[in-house]
Amino acid sequence: MTAHTLRLDHLVISARTLDEGSQYVADTLGVAPAGGGAHPLMRTHNRLLNLWGGVYLEVIAIDPQAEQPASGAEARPRLFALDAPATQKRLESGPYLSHWVARVERPKHLPRWQAQYPQRIAPVVPMTRGDFTWGLTVPDDGAFPAWQGVGDGLVPTLIQWDTPLHPSALLPETGLALKSLKASHPQAETLETHLRWLGAAHLLEVLPQDEAASAPALVAEIETPAGLRILK
Repeated sequence: MTAHTLRLDHLVISARTLDEGSQYVADTLGVAPAGGGAHPLMRTHNRLLNLWGGVYLEVIAIDPQAEQPASGAEARPRLFALDAPATQKRLESGPYLSHWVARVERPKHLPRWQAQYPQRIAPVVPMTRGDFTWGLTVPDDGAFPAWQGVGDGLVPTLIQWDTPLHPSALLPETGLALKSLKASHPQAETLETHLRWLGAAHLLEVLPQDEAASAPALVAEIETPAGLRILK
C-alpha cells in the first residue's frame, strides 16, 4: 500500500480531430476548449478547458501536421491508445470521455516510484508542450494503463509536472466544476484494489458492471452555470 494520496489532474476527451472534440465539449458544457498545443513526441495535439480547483479537461487528437520520424525510424505509438483500431472505430461515432490522469506531487518522485513497481506503473516518458514539461506514465505500446485485465481507460495515467505552474493556473475561468467521476467495469473490485494501492480510490467512484447499462466506461458530472451536465 502506498503512503501518499494522488490528486486529480485532468480528464481526457479523445477525438478524431480537435474541432470535433471541441464541438462536443461546447455542445455539452456550453464552453469551448481553447489554448493547448502540440506534443511532438506523441504526434498529438490538444485543447484545454478549466474545471476549477486545479483540474482541467483535455481534448486530444492525432496531429495531422506532426513531423514524422526520419526515414527508417520507427514511430512511437501515440498515447491514450489513439493508434489502436478499437479506438479509431469508436471515434467514428464521435468524441468521448476516454481517460483520466492523476497527479503525483513532490516530494514523491514518479520515476523512482515507477522503478520500484514496474509491474504496476508504466514507464515514465518525458513530455513537452510549449513551455511545459512533465513526466507521464505511458505503456510502450501506447495502450491505456492496465492492471490484472482492467484497462479501458479506467486505470489512471500518472503525471508529475516539472514546471512550477500547472496548466489550469493559466486557463481562463469557466464557471465549470467537476462534481463526480464514475466508472463501471465487470472487475470493479480489482479496479478498486489497484486504485487504493495508488492512493487514488477517493478520485473515482467504481460501479459494478451489472449496475450500468453500457460497456466499461467513464462518466463525469460537471456543474455548469446552466445546471448539471454529463460527459461520457
